[in-house]
Amino acid sequence: MASIGPTTTTTTAAKVRNSVSPFQQCINFKKTLNKFSSSSNAATKRRGGVRCMAAGAATEAAEIKKKSSSEFEIQTLTNWLLKQEQAGVIDAELTIVLSSISMACKQIGALVQRAGISNLTGIQGAVNVQGEDQKKLDVVSNEVFSNCLRSSGRTGIIASEEEDVPVAVEESYSGNYIVVFDPLDGSSNIDAAVSTGSIFGIYSPNDECIVDTDDDNELSAEEQRCVVNVCQPGDNLLAAGYCMYSSSVIFVLTIGKGVYAFTLDSMYGEFVLTQEDVKIPKSGKIYSFNEGNYQLWDDKLKKYIDGLKDPGPSGKPYSARYIGSLVGDFHRTLLYGGIYGYPRDVKSKNGKLRLLYECAPMSFIVEQAGGKGSDGHQRILNIQPTEIHQRVPLYIGSVDEVDKLEKYLA
Repeated sequence: MASIGPTTTTTTAAKVRNSVSPFQQCINFKKTLNKFSSSSNAATKRRGGVRCMAAGAATEAAEIKKKSSSEFEIQTLTNWLLKQEQAGVIDAELTIVLSSISMACKQIGALVQRAGISNLTGIQGAVNVQGEDQKKLDVVSNEVFSNCLRSSGRTGIIASEEEDVPVAVEESYSGNYIVVFDPLDGSSNIDAAVSTGSIFGIYSPNDECIVDTDDDNELSAEEQRCVVNVCQPGDNLLAAGYCMYSSSVIFVLTIGKGVYAFTLDSMYGEFVLTQEDVKIPKSGKIYSFNEGNYQLWDDKLKKYIDGLKDPGPSGKPYSARYIGSLVGDFHRTLLYGGIYGYPRDVKSKNGKLRLLYECAPMSFIVEQAGGKGSDGHQRILNIQPTEIHQRVPLYIGSVDEVDKLEKYLA
C-alpha cells in the first residue's frame, strides 16, 4: 500500500499540470526559478533565457495571419489613385480624368477581344488627317475615348490622332485638363489579333485659355487660337500612360513619381496593381527596328544597325524583335531593356510617329523608369510642337543603348 501513495500523488500532479494552460505553466515555472535566483548565478542566467512558449506561439500565429492576409490583399487602380490624392501628389480633378481614361481602356479592351465576332475588323473606308486608312476599331475607339473624357467633366480640350484639330469640351464643369491620345495604336495588327494599345498624355489647364462655347458651338478667333495652342513640350506633362491589349490588358501609368503597372482582373472588372516602381535595365541586348526600310535609312544609322548584328568579342549579337505596334514593342523594351527606334527615311523625312500623343508620353514614361527618349540628337521632352500632328524620329529605351545610337548619328 505504501507504494501506491507516491504513484497516486504523481498521477494527480500530472493531471493538475495538464489542466493548467501553457501560459500559466510558463508563469509558474518563472516564479519557481525566481525563488532560487539569489542562491545561484547560473539560475539568474537561466531566468533571463526563459521563453514563454505560449506567448511565442501567439506571436507566430499573428505573423502568419499577417503574411497570409498580405498575400491575398489587392490594390486596385482606383484605390491607388485615391492614395495619391490623399498624399497630395495629384488633385481630385486629375483623379477623375485618370479614372475616366481607365474606363475607356476597359471598353476598348473588350471591343478588341470581340473584334472578329462583332465584325469590327477591316477598314472603315475613311482616311484620317495623316492620310492613313482608318480601321473600324480606330473610329470606335476614338468615340469611346472621347466620350469618357467628355463625361468626366474635368477636361477642357482633347486632341486625338483621329481628329483633324483639337476639340473643345463644352461639358467641362471644372478642371479643364488638356488630354492628348492615340485611341488605338497598332490598329493594322487588329485583323491578325496581334497586340495593340492606347497612349495618352495629360497637360495642366491653361488659365489664359479657357474655352467657352455658345449655343451655336462656334469658337471665336481667340478661342480657336487657344485650342491650337494645346501644343506643349513633353516636359509639361502631368501624367502619361498606355494600355496594352494583349494576352492580358495592362495599364501602365506615371504621374511623375515613378512608373506603375496594373493588370485588368476580369473577375473584379478592375485594374489591379501588379508592378510597382518599374525600372528599365540600364542596357539590353534587344533592338526593335523595322529593318524592311533599311535601304531607305542614312548611312550612319545603317552602320549602327550593322554594329548590333556583329557578334564582337562576346560572340553574341543583339536580338531583333519587332511587333509593329509601338505599345507592344515599347512594353517589352521597358521590361527587358534594349532600344526601340522609328527613324526618318527617304519616304518619311521626320519618321512616322507623332510627337504630341505618341513620342512625348512614351518618353515621359521611359524617363520616369530610368530610361531615355531621343530623336537621335536631342531629348524628346524638350521639343516644342509646332502642330498637333507633328512627326519626329524616335529612339527610346535603355540609357546606354540610346546614348550609343546618338554617338553614331552625331
